[in-house]
Amino acid sequence: MAFTRKRQREQQLQFYSKERFSLLLLNLEEYYFEQHTAFHVQSQGSHEERKIRGSLKICSKSVIFEPDAISQPIIKIPLRDCLKIGKHGENGAHRHSAKAKSSGISLIFRQVYFIKEHNIVAPYKIERGKMEYVFELEVSGKVEDVVETLLQLHRASCLDKLGDQTAMITAILQSRLARTSFDKNRFQNVSEKLHMECKAEMVTPLVTNPGHVCITDTNLYFQPLNGHPKPVVQITLQDVRRIYKRRHGLMPLGLEVFCTEDDLCSDIYLKFYEPQDRDDLYFYIATYLEHHVAEHTAESYMLQWQRGHLSNYQYLLHLNNLADRSCNDLSQYPVFPWIINDYSSPELDLSNPGTFRDLSKPVGALNQERLERLLTRYKEMPEPKFMYGSHYSSPGYVLFYLVRIAPEYMLCLQNGRFDNADRMFNSIAETWKNCLDGATDFKELIPEFYDEDISFLVNSLKLDLGKRQGGQMVDDVELPAWASSPQDFLQKNKDALESSYVSEHLHEWIDLIFGYKQKGSEAVGAHNVFHPLTYEGGVDLNSIEDPDEKVAMLTQILEFGQTPKQLFVTPHPRRITPKLKSMSQASSYSASVTDSPVSPGEESFEDLTEESRSLAWNNITKLQLHEQYKIHKEAVTGIAVSCNGSSVFTTSQDSTLKMFSKESKMLQRSISFSNMALSSCLLLPGDTTVISSSWDNNVYFYSIAFGRRQDTLMGHDDAVSKICWHNDRLYSASWDSTVKVWSGVPAEMSGTKRHQFDLVAELEHDVSVNTINLNAVSTLLVSGTKEGMVNIWDLTTATLLHQISCHSGTVCDAAFSPDSRHVLSTGVDGCLKVIDVQTGTLISSMTSEEPQRCFVWDGNSVLSGSRSGELFVWDLLGAKISERIQGHTGAVTCIWMNEQCSSIITGGEDRQIMFWKLQY
Repeated sequence: MAFTRKRQREQQLQFYSKERFSLLLLNLEEYYFEQHTAFHVQSQGSHEERKIRGSLKICSKSVIFEPDAISQPIIKIPLRDCLKIGKHGENGAHRHSAKAKSSGISLIFRQVYFIKEHNIVAPYKIERGKMEYVFELEVSGKVEDVVETLLQLHRASCLDKLGDQTAMITAILQSRLARTSFDKNRFQNVSEKLHMECKAEMVTPLVTNPGHVCITDTNLYFQPLNGHPKPVVQITLQDVRRIYKRRHGLMPLGLEVFCTEDDLCSDIYLKFYEPQDRDDLYFYIATYLEHHVAEHTAESYMLQWQRGHLSNYQYLLHLNNLADRSCNDLSQYPVFPWIINDYSSPELDLSNPGTFRDLSKPVGALNQERLERLLTRYKEMPEPKFMYGSHYSSPGYVLFYLVRIAPEYMLCLQNGRFDNADRMFNSIAETWKNCLDGATDFKELIPEFYDEDISFLVNSLKLDLGKRQGGQMVDDVELPAWASSPQDFLQKNKDALESSYVSEHLHEWIDLIFGYKQKGSEAVGAHNVFHPLTYEGGVDLNSIEDPDEKVAMLTQILEFGQTPKQLFVTPHPRRITPKLKSMSQASSYSASVTDSPVSPGEESFEDLTEESRSLAWNNITKLQLHEQYKIHKEAVTGIAVSCNGSSVFTTSQDSTLKMFSKESKMLQRSISFSNMALSSCLLLPGDTTVISSSWDNNVYFYSIAFGRRQDTLMGHDDAVSKICWHNDRLYSASWDSTVKVWSGVPAEMSGTKRHQFDLVAELEHDVSVNTINLNAVSTLLVSGTKEGMVNIWDLTTATLLHQISCHSGTVCDAAFSPDSRHVLSTGVDGCLKVIDVQTGTLISSMTSEEPQRCFVWDGNSVLSGSRSGELFVWDLLGAKISERIQGHTGAVTCIWMNEQCSSIITGGEDRQIMFWKLQY
């Protein structure tokens, strides 16, 4: 659980410092400057005088005294309530008891808070009335400096305007930071080289702590100005796994560093005073990480989630993280959806769709009657309009759920008080009902509801959270009837989140929170419009000149809640849910096999092939060159292999089709159809005819048995760039901006009968088509153009399904995944792009330093041929290059792989064909 882990870390730091004091005792936006060993002098000058030893903390808006004895309460005196501050004994007061040089500081005030008496977390006790406290410093020589500081801070606290107060305190803070620097004696090693040092604040929930950031060639350091809760925080760069730029208060000032792969709880969150400092530090760490850690994008996580490699819970955590949600920032705490709609039944039925909340609607739109009232108000509202007066996630809502494990945070947020007992998080069912019916309650959930730690549901600290109107004390959270225990409740919540229904509909909620329905007309149509201040770009704080208005605006931003950063601008594809294997998932060669019944325990040919493929792709990085032959005079452009693997047919820009015997390792035939380049080749079923496409606008049919050209199809007005064949249909792509579909029957074995071809469809493009490919059962075709466009066509209706601008320049190759769910394309721009076939959404993009001219893939891994001649193995789910294998001396221009994925042949600009083997 994110917050629990964060709280445990803070408690460990408090244990390290042996303090009851925490920055949560400060007001929001208050700073802790310095501390001094001191004595609280009680009953000054009388025979009952006693001195209580402790630590005096000087803060920007208060003075806090923490006694060493935990039975004594911590004392907090707000500076704005002080009537007089000075050295004890000044102006004649108590002069008879003053020493030659007073070590006492006198505070006369009208209000004081008592906190954590006997170290019990409880609402603060307040004592009012004029009173005087005297504190003696252990080092008497510091009294004048401390008094001067207190008087300066007191003047700031007493200014009428909040903006003026903030400006003066900020000036004092910046002056202190400017007079100090990072202590280089804190370096882990004397040989470390300093790269950068700047001022920043460490962010934890509800508080920020100013200090100095320092980065060396091996470590990142933060040294708090006040030395609290430890003198220096150190992170080894080698341990860093992820780093993110963050918005803080809707401004680009944050940076969060993680030393874990999946934990939502970071190791440090820094807020800088200047965006340039943040960007410089990010650049240095990111450069260091570049060769160590793969960067994950929303698209790469989406791809993993779609294919079941990430659970719904993990995917939502990653999206929250990428959208600037952090457990360090309660105004941007991770947001999770309400999933279950039924909190009254004795049993929870996850097979019933009625059990679930409608994930296509925001919480505010789930109750139609309430929605109509809100829409009426919305229509009558002047610009800027908003539908909901509160947000679905805010610091108050987060702590509403977490008060039992984070009571000090609630006390900090509410100035020393818990909320009214009847407004507390008392019951799951009550909370859900209020979210459905309440006039201003539209809150979603937090990750803790889908984790394993039950502590936020149980009052294990035995907190006195008040008494409800009915007389019952607020204690553990009341669970629905279908939950036998807190553990059972969380388990059923987790089961619901990972259920088939949610897997099929979660993308609808993602569209609302992180996606295209978050803003604009789509948000209006989805009844998903919140206050403008909650959106990124909703206000430019730097443009506000009035300091009071600026402070008020920032306070509202931090306390009201913030909408996540938008991650997707097109509809999010739905998850691929497991279904029985259908024809669309089976490749053409095994269609007849999958139709036939298989006895229990009997393996089909397809099962064995799938096993072979899986084994091959798992070992694809172990590819080794077996043989190579230079058989052409120019670049090889196409490869086709007979069913038994003995004959290899290749085409080349040297205008020849060649037949190479793998067994005798000799060239058996060389055929020239024209004086122009041949662009691709394929073998027809039966291995009797090979077809070649040419830059002379024609497609040539060559009879292997009779050793002669059998037919010529003059089908295009410009070069034919690529051909495909399936079920007596030929598909030809051309630079004349068309893809043509021909129906034809191959010539008979005599070799005398010519092919009869009829044009059955023409797929028109705006520009030259460079490549095409079919899906497994030839119901879909993908085409790539010379201007970077990828088009997906439905061949059953000859209609364009999607047109996606993918590359800046020619599309080199494009192909469907084996399950037809995705298309992968490569371009001269060096990019690999993955497209969701159902929605046409570009869901993943990776870049290499050079174009990948051709590839084969299994849907998860890619083997590509690069311009440099290397073969690249890509891990799409990890968004990284797994292996680079040296191959040709020029660009790899074509690649062939057999059905079992066990044999690979490549052709290159170096005129060679290379035979590769897998080393298992």
